[in-house]
Amino acid sequence: MALWLFVFLIVLSASSVLYLSFGPLRRAPNVGSLRLIAAVQYLAALLLAGARLLGKA
Repeated sequence: MALWLFVFLIVLSASSVLYLSFGPLRRAPNVGSLRLIAAVQYLAALLLAGARLLGKA
């Protein structure tokens, strides 16, 4: 249960960073870095969920 909550928080964080990078911060010089951070967070959430579903975590 705690792992699913952690995955949800990671996805929520990545979604908020992605929203900011396409919204208010889209003209910032480091917007590419923000989108990369969001992509890494989505990948981490996907790996954790996959490990949980396969019984490895």
